[in-house]
Amino acid sequence: MLQLVNSRRRAACDGTTRRDFLRVGALGATGVLLPDLLRARASTAQTGSPTKSTSVVWLWLGGGPTHVETFDPKMSAPAEYRSVTGSVKTVLPGVELGGNFEKVAKLADKLAFVRSFAHRNSGHGGGTHWVMTGYDFAAADNGAPPNKPGIGAVVARHRGPNSPATGLPTYVRMGGILGDGPSWLGAPYAPFDVQGRARTNMNLSVPADRLDDRKALLKNFDTIDRRLDASGLMSGMDGFEQQAFDLILSRAREVFDVKREDPKVRDKYGPGLGEQLLTARRLCEAGVGFVTIHYGGWDMHGGIKDAMNRLGPKVDHAVAAFVEDCHARGLDQDVLLVITGEFGRTPRINQGAGRDHWAPLSTLALAGGGLRVGQVVGESSEKAEVPRSKPIGPQDLMATVFHVLGLPQDLHYKDPTGRPTPMISGGQPIAELV
Repeated sequence: MLQLVNSRRRAACDGTTRRDFLRVGALGATGVLLPDLLRARASTAQTGSPTKSTSVVWLWLGGGPTHVETFDPKMSAPAEYRSVTGSVKTVLPGVELGGNFEKVAKLADKLAFVRSFAHRNSGHGGGTHWVMTGYDFAAADNGAPPNKPGIGAVVARHRGPNSPATGLPTYVRMGGILGDGPSWLGAPYAPFDVQGRARTNMNLSVPADRLDDRKALLKNFDTIDRRLDASGLMSGMDGFEQQAFDLILSRAREVFDVKREDPKVRDKYGPGLGEQLLTARRLCEAGVGFVTIHYGGWDMHGGIKDAMNRLGPKVDHAVAAFVEDCHARGLDQDVLLVITGEFGRTPRINQGAGRDHWAPLSTLALAGGGLRVGQVVGESSEKAEVPRSKPIGPQDLMATVFHVLGLPQDLHYKDPTGRPTPMISGGQPIAELV
């Protein structure tokens, strides 16, 4: 899994920022580079199991994207409920999207919009944990660390942490998301962070004959007291640094460099989120299994119209470019795009002209992955308050991702007590899509 992060630092209403979720990664800023995790990843690589050569790009709209102004505008509802940005007709008869999504509307036959996605935790931490892992964990709202592995880490555990063919990580991220880590699966299955020091080292100009000397120098640091890192997080970062040396010696680093892409394609995607999605496409083509992109700023308690007019067109443009490009390259059967966040927003506009947290109906759209797209799945109530049809939950989304990636629906791993623990418990692939 690969996760990408954007540069905005907008705080959520609980005072946390994306930087709070990146503090673990900041351990690498000490400059201490040790090879421990490389050995761990090498020893665990043999645990990988054959799967489909498919990939997932997980676009996370952090903060809780409004389901109304994105994919369920409800223009027939009373004024205080309907989309404040209006709506736009799609190429699907009778289907409209929020007014900021004109380009995606023209490609609606290549996407599926789930209008009955729901869960029960309207807190940033708990809601994020539920969608990212498939499991509710209310303590996450009070800062407790995740108690279940994220989907990308599960993919890395099943496939192996690195591709045996290219050496590329199975799981890459662009920007931290609570619940995206391996939890008790262990540090070898954590994501490779595009923003981390390991990725920076891939760009260093170091003559090949000096790399061995540099590695030898790093070994001198192996005597550092490991008791400083009882959690194992430092060793996790060390492994990524060591992994970077292996990537330097291969052509794999070129995959991360969008400057090597055709300038016309780069222009089509555009900067910011577009460039991140382009990077994700390149990684998937090269065999990365799971890529996450955190694109935050969606905690719109006030002034939602202006906020949507600022962020909506950027998502519209970048997603449309990605979907069109994947189809043009014949990747629509192999690469699944998931667009979601921790919850939706309250159906009724509040006194601050915004919307508050609302998990009973949340935001979800999918494209590619060989799924049956060009449809709306499920139905919401008249005022977009709750699902009118059967609710689709995070477990069902997780099961659908497993289906696309070829992971067994009954996949189990032993937790720290040695007890076999299911990765999915009760979820089923979304029937309309598979």
